[in-house]
Amino acid sequence: MTTTGYFTHRDCRKHEMGAGHPECPERLDAIDDRLLVSGVLDVLDRREADPAPIADIELAHGRMYIASIRGLTDGLREEINAGGPTHAQIDPDTSINVHTWDAALRSAGAAIAATDAVMAGDLANAFCAIRPPGHHACKDKAMGFCFFNNVAIAARYALERHGLKRVAIVDFDVHHGNGTENIVAGDQRILMVSFFQHPFYPEGGSLSNASNLVNMPVPAYTKGEQVRALIEQHWLPRLEAYKPEMVFISAGFDAHREDDMGQMGLTEADFAWITKRIKEVAQRYAQGRIVSCLEGGYDLSALARSVEAHIRVLADI
Repeated sequence: MTTTGYFTHRDCRKHEMGAGHPECPERLDAIDDRLLVSGVLDVLDRREADPAPIADIELAHGRMYIASIRGLTDGLREEINAGGPTHAQIDPDTSINVHTWDAALRSAGAAIAATDAVMAGDLANAFCAIRPPGHHACKDKAMGFCFFNNVAIAARYALERHGLKRVAIVDFDVHHGNGTENIVAGDQRILMVSFFQHPFYPEGGSLSNASNLVNMPVPAYTKGEQVRALIEQHWLPRLEAYKPEMVFISAGFDAHREDDMGQMGLTEADFAWITKRIKEVAQRYAQGRIVSCLEGGYDLSALARSVEAHIRVLADI
């Protein structure tokens, strides 16, 4: 089985946080266009995601928090009908419109559906072109453009619904995946490895010394060759020792040198190299099982090129 799945849904484009916001629907358009023009889309198994069941979202989030996001959406709809604002602000960077709830359910649902398909052997691996992203979403808090933590939900889903014993989360977004850390810190069934620009958003970076976390804070202007060396030194030995039965990727591409949201110096070749090393680990210990979910990446051209490079490695093309 060599097929790579491509999970998305049109509802993911309906969520938006206002004119000029960097986390915009055009991100998915840019990815789709690049994959179409390059011919990569032709070799992928494209699938539309169903909404995630609430019971599965509860694997990573509190029930009252989930209800609050739904309630905020319902309240916003009533305000709009009464001539009120079209968005409800959660923090200075994060807001919802009336479509955010559905988009967030589809995003988490894509990660779950991809997990099911890869576990069944129907697909070798999968990439989820989804938004809103997830890795800043804490157990009981939305922040940093994120509402539900797609990767954390999928990782817990693989453990609880498919009976796996050990899974890994790899996060190469330029920002620290504080939400994922908040959810999985101390859960020895999950090994989380990451690098991130520091000091940077969110303030404080990693806040946990839990033994299942391998965090690599790096300074601004760090380039790909330095990141590769750190991965060889820190990530790979821990992943090899841990022997994950499945690997989940928080695939943020805002560490690209052209992306103004960060100040790091990675290129498409670096993302391809990172993907290759992750894939080698998955092939040795996890029957090649990988589910990758889009996180950051805000320069549309750099994002599209980087996702193409990432998927080419996943799909062996």
